[in-house]
Amino acid sequence: MKNPKPNYSRMLNLIDEVFATRNDAQQIQVTSNQMKKLHQIHPKCLTEFANEHGPLIWVLIIPTTTLIMEDFLEGKISEKILLENTPIGVPYDAIYLCSATTLPEERAKGKTKRLCIDAIKEIQLTNPIKKLFVWPFTKEGEALAKSIANASSLNLLIK
Repeated sequence: MKNPKPNYSRMLNLIDEVFATRNDAQQIQVTSNQMKKLHQIHPKCLTEFANEHGPLIWVLIIPTTTLIMEDFLEGKISEKILLENTPIGVPYDAIYLCSATTLPEERAKGKTKRLCIDAIKEIQLTNPIKKLFVWPFTKEGEALAKSIANASSLNLLIK
């Protein structure tokens, strides 16, 4: 039987290709336990744009505290520890632009940027977000983060 959601496999392959998360225990792997924690932090941590063939864009952003952000940017903690150390139910003042995975046919259309900005705005409704931060894996990822920061009028810090 043919896979009814072929984009799902394509997205996982793209994540492996760009981020190589399976080979780096310090990165977020988005396991079921991590998905539960992300949802507890904020329902907009994980967002998706999909069609009948499955996901076309996955975005992962993590609201956290400035102290955790600084520890991550200074290399004192890993990405995985950033998520583990982010407390539940506190005011968040920073957002980690963790990852944006977009299938090639959906790139350069503004959809990924829009998903990120909409999620940030939703998080800002209940949190005093002042800064964004990113650990870019590609020049396109860094450019997207800069564009999101500009559109959101937030300071961007780059690891």
